[in-house]
Order: sequence, then C-alpha cells, then structure tokens
Amino acid sequence: MRRELAGTLVLPGDAGYTTARRLFNPAYDQVRPQAVAYCESAGDVSACLGFARANGVPVTSRSGGHSYAGWSTGTGLVIDVSRMNAVSYADGQATVGAGAKLIDVYDRLSRRGVSIPAGTCPTVGIAGLALGGGIGVVSRKHGLTCDALESVRLVTADGRVLTCDADHHAGLYWACRGGGGGNFGVAVSFTFRTFAASRLTVFFLHWPWSKAGAAVRAWQSWAPSAPDELWSALHLTRSARGLDVAVVGAYTGPASALNRLLDRLAERVGRPSSRSVRTTSHLDAMKIMGGCSSMSVDRCRRMPREAFGAKSHLAYRELPADGVRALVNGVARSGGHSVLLDAMGGAIGRVAPTATAFPHRAALFSVQYYAEGTSRSWLRDLHTNMSRYFGNHGYVNYIEADLKNWRSAYYGANAARLAEVKSTYDPGRLFRLPQGV
Repeated sequence: MRRELAGTLVLPGDAGYTTARRLFNPAYDQVRPQAVAYCESAGDVSACLGFARANGVPVTSRSGGHSYAGWSTGTGLVIDVSRMNAVSYADGQATVGAGAKLIDVYDRLSRRGVSIPAGTCPTVGIAGLALGGGIGVVSRKHGLTCDALESVRLVTADGRVLTCDADHHAGLYWACRGGGGGNFGVAVSFTFRTFAASRLTVFFLHWPWSKAGAAVRAWQSWAPSAPDELWSALHLTRSARGLDVAVVGAYTGPASALNRLLDRLAERVGRPSSRSVRTTSHLDAMKIMGGCSSMSVDRCRRMPREAFGAKSHLAYRELPADGVRALVNGVARSGGHSVLLDAMGGAIGRVAPTATAFPHRAALFSVQYYAEGTSRSWLRDLHTNMSRYFGNHGYVNYIEADLKNWRSAYYGANAARLAEVKSTYDPGRLFRLPQGV
C-alpha cells in the first residue's frame, strides 16, 4: 500500500507514529491504529479504500481530529486528509480542501474579502463541521455551513470519485449536508457560496452568579428572535476561578444598533458586572470567538490539545421556571464544566427540515454540556435531568458514544432517507461508525 500512495503511510514503530495517531482530545490516546495514511489526493484515498476492502481492514477518516466520541481514529486504517487543505476563491465561490482547518479557511478567504458561515474552534476541520451541519457565529445571518455548500467531492466505498451537487448524485449531496461525517464516503473537497466579509462587532457581557437564572430566562427569549445580524451564546461556567455567567456574540450591523439590543437584554437581567463591545475585522472576530485573539494565525492553528467530554440537546421551546433552576443548579455543582447555549433561528430556521439532512431547523438554540478532563458523571446526570425539558434532540457534530436514541436525536424524520442513501453508496458498509447511518 505504501508504494501506491503519493502521500505518507505511517505504521506502528515508524518515526512520527505517536503524533500521527493522536486526536485533539487526549482521552483517546490509548487507541492504536494499524496505520495512518496522510493522503495527498483523491487517488490516495481511493487506494486506501481499495486496500481496506481487499484485506478486511476497518477504516475511518480524519480531517481535524475533533470527533467528540473519538471516531476520527480506530484500530484499523485511518485516512487522514489534513494535507488536502488548499483554499481558493473565484466568482463568489470558495473551493476548500477537506483537511483545511477553520482558522486557515477564515484567513485565506479574508484576503479576498469574503468568508463562509462556519464554526469557532480554529483547529476544527472543515469536513466534519460541514458534513454534520455547521452551527457558527454568523449562522443566523448566513445559514449553517452546509447551507452554503454547493458541491462536495467524495470518494465512495467502491473507490469512485464523485462530484455531488443538486444535479449530480443529488441524494448523496443531500445527505452530506447534515448527515454526519464518516457515513457515506471520504470527502476530499467542498465548494461553498461565499458572502462579503464585512467588519463585525463582538461583545462580552458578564454577570455575577446570582443573576444566572435571570440571564437564562431573558436570553432564551431574546437571542433566537433577535435580528438576523445578531448571534449570541450564553455561557454558564464553573471553573477554578468560580462561577460565571456570560453572554458573548457578534453583530454584523452598526455598533449603535447592537448597543440598543444589549440594553434590552440588560434591562431584563440587570446591569452586567462588565461589558465589552469592539468592532474589528471579520478575521479578527473569528480569532476572538475561537479563543486565540492575541495569537498569529500560525499559533491559532496549533492550539493546545484538551481532554474533555460533551453532550448536547437542541431546544425547541424555552425552559420553564423549574427547567431554568435545574440547569443553573446543575452547573453550580462542584467540578470544572460549563453549559453553552448557542442561538439559532434567523436564516437557519428559514430552511425546511427535509431540505437538507440537518433536521433541527425549528430549534431555538443548541445546548452543549462540556466537562473538563474525562469525568462523565456530571455530563450524564445533567443531560438526563435536562432531557425532560429539551426532549430527544441532539447535534451530530457533538456526537455522544453512549447516547441510546441517537438515530432519532440526530436525524429525526430524515433518518430513513439517510439509510436509503447509505444502502445505495455503501451497501457493504465499509464505513462502520458505532453510530453509523
């Protein structure tokens, strides 16, 4: 197989194997693949899949290596597309290699004065984000990442290289917009519709923990129904520094209009203990939201690894009073953890639930439960407690290995059609995720 690749095959015992097998989350450092193939082209990917078919080797694909369940690696062959990371722009469209990290997408497109709707973490790979939907900072204005996807180039289980769009392999194209990475093939490049990357106004508001309940009540009715130009997130955090309530976000309009919107929120919660509003370039705003504002693009690309666990919900209705108390009390428990609520609505909600594979168009906001380290008890307990309020809805990009009802949670009514696409393009189930379609 090594002779067939233009890229590099790394085996146990080779120099670089320890680095090659690692994901972003050190919790999965114990997984030891039989090989990691750094692919240079779609031809390399096709050769890897041919080898896997012929030899019965389990195969998985990896872009940024951020799979929450660790499914960017495995015990067989890992197809790594990180070297396929070119970003180009022409005539309103960006062509992005599947291995590009978000910080590089933002950086390279900013030089052309454009961008695409995408996520916050700078080292996330574009492939996993787009294939699972893609909730991000400008989604209320410009839609999900998958909504801007005009075509995807994919290597299927039989080694074919297919270009999928609304007119070619339309079912597969539909499935690649929210059906989750690793299910239908190995993506090698994407073509996105872009928008003009104007300056953004970013903001940070903090309140004392005594205002946590009021902040949840006010934010959940304010944020999802705000003008499309406003995206925000509510963070409830317990860390070594104590308990914190924060609303962060970005606004595509003038700062004066944003301040009026923030004043309305403050009237309902109370005066924040700190308030920061700053207008900056689109790239700098993405760096701020990604937690690397003071760093160069190169340093953003090399953010340190983190051990964590996570779960999710999608909120289709506001929390009642007892639900707000349950959430606040859950975060107040001892430990290091947070709950992150990201506003939806706007352009996200104007797409029909069946138009793409991402079904949660009517959701008001996403909910991410995030625990530092590898402890899972807090995650399980709070997720279970909050399920009585949020119901059975989850985000496939926050994939959970122990979620029992994952098929309906991630895909809802779209699950049956996704299964049909799977049977058409991977009837032998070469791609076998534990939660595979």
